[in-house]
Amino acid sequence: MTDFADGKILAFVGPQELGAPDNLETVIVDFIRGAKESLDIAVQELDSEAIAQAILDKSWEGISVRMFLEQDYLFSPLPPKKERATDPEIYRSLQVTGTSTSNGLNVNRDILAKLLRNGVDVKADYNPEIFHQKFIIRDFRTDGRRRKPGATAAILTGSANFTETDTHRNLNNVIIFYNNEICAEYEVEFDEIRSGTFGELNSRHRAKPRTININGVPVRILFAPDHAPELEIVKQMLKCEKRLDFAIFTFSGSSGIDDAMIMLREANRKLQGALDPTQGKQYWAATDWLHGKGIKVYLPKKEGDFKTFRKLHHKLMVIDEAIVIAGSMNYTAPANEYNDENIFVIGSPYADLPKSDGGPVDVAECAKIANFFRAEIDRIIANSALYAPKPPPAPEG
Repeated sequence: MTDFADGKILAFVGPQELGAPDNLETVIVDFIRGAKESLDIAVQELDSEAIAQAILDKSWEGISVRMFLEQDYLFSPLPPKKERATDPEIYRSLQVTGTSTSNGLNVNRDILAKLLRNGVDVKADYNPEIFHQKFIIRDFRTDGRRRKPGATAAILTGSANFTETDTHRNLNNVIIFYNNEICAEYEVEFDEIRSGTFGELNSRHRAKPRTININGVPVRILFAPDHAPELEIVKQMLKCEKRLDFAIFTFSGSSGIDDAMIMLREANRKLQGALDPTQGKQYWAATDWLHGKGIKVYLPKKEGDFKTFRKLHHKLMVIDEAIVIAGSMNYTAPANEYNDENIFVIGSPYADLPKSDGGPVDVAECAKIANFFRAEIDRIIANSALYAPKPPPAPEG
């Protein structure tokens, strides 16, 4: 863990199993254990028994817990009619016990059942696309019954789902903000989810995103699809004067971010980054396009510190020694237009910003945050191979 802005911003990168400094599962568990009044949790997937146990323990202590999960991880599709006809016991077991192993999600469903049996208010999303949020609001409620927030009020977010793989085998990050204004931004989103509004359907979170100053560090929170965060990412990229580094799980050529990267490269900025090796080799990925324009793209290798590596799951960009962009959103059109997502922009290169834009800015503190995350990207690149496209097939004959 590294803290910034006088301890109001905590940054973590993991997992330790892949040589990173932080155990992200422990970070999430400790954050939950610190709750004194309430926990509002929105996360795509929960299969970590340690995290689930921490939630249950808080519920037993009388802490109010409200949760939303992605429904796709919580049900099993029925077998084909032909299979049900030949073995009706499969059909009955699905209806009665929900223990089918057809899609390997037993742990998710067992955890859901235990949460419900213990009175935790947990619901699934209605978004036909992807409910991709990853955040916990602690000890901050805007329902009129909340006392004045104390030192325990905070928001935890980042790229990590609350799963064994994301906290122990996938490269991820977690950020904690101790700031009531940022908590309030996420609580508006959580209340929107509770109202049954998901994704692009009748979205109401249309207020213009604010920039919040945390001891000299500007922080800007945006939600997809409400705020079209891709536009914000491109806007921040245009501030790049020297270099831009990235580590992205899914980066498709359908986003506008790749075009902005190419324009920066044409303007002689240094650009390099790492992509997940499986996602980065997909036919729709931006990898070939970026490589062909002179941007260095790296793919992690399963060796050395990364021997047990599974995925590069960051959604991370660092611009000069000034700006960090992170959160849950991959660089794809669906993430920007349909999914439930959040991003946060930390920092600015401009010391004299007016208060309305998040100033005044402590440029040196912004640089510390940028360098912390850039060091992790550099570490990933050091454990990666430079992308090389496949040669075209030899002509026949």
